[in-house]
Amino acid sequence: MMRRYGDKPREGQAYTPRPGVYVLLPRGDEILLTRQNGTVVDIPGGGIDAGESTLPALYREVLEETGWSIAAPRRMGAYRRFTYMPDYGFYAEKICHIYVARPVRKMCSPLEANHEPFFHPITAAAFDLENTGDADFIKRLLGLL
Repeated sequence: MMRRYGDKPREGQAYTPRPGVYVLLPRGDEILLTRQNGTVVDIPGGGIDAGESTLPALYREVLEETGWSIAAPRRMGAYRRFTYMPDYGFYAEKICHIYVARPVRKMCSPLEANHEPFFHPITAAAFDLENTGDADFIKRLLGLL
């Protein structure tokens, strides 16, 4: 059974399945994160489009949100969470596939508006992220879980 993070599903609420792929990008004692709209801090990643495979989606999402190229992605696991997605106007059961990879180089500015990539101390990120699923995968990477 896949672990769930965040809120329990609301009784009677329909949820649209929304697979996504996300990545931990450590570099030394830091990790590449993205700040969206100046406030929301996350690991890079997002939805897997219809007909798209996981790894092409991973490379696309990282480039869109950070402008970085990556190498050697390795799957760490997956979790799910139930949430409202205001940008899309629906409730989603997000299936979050988590990878770890190496950030290679900055290719360009983020392709998606309102994304700001930055490096953050990895140990702090394990406790600073609001998304506890992502934070737990960072803790697992650090050997804290």
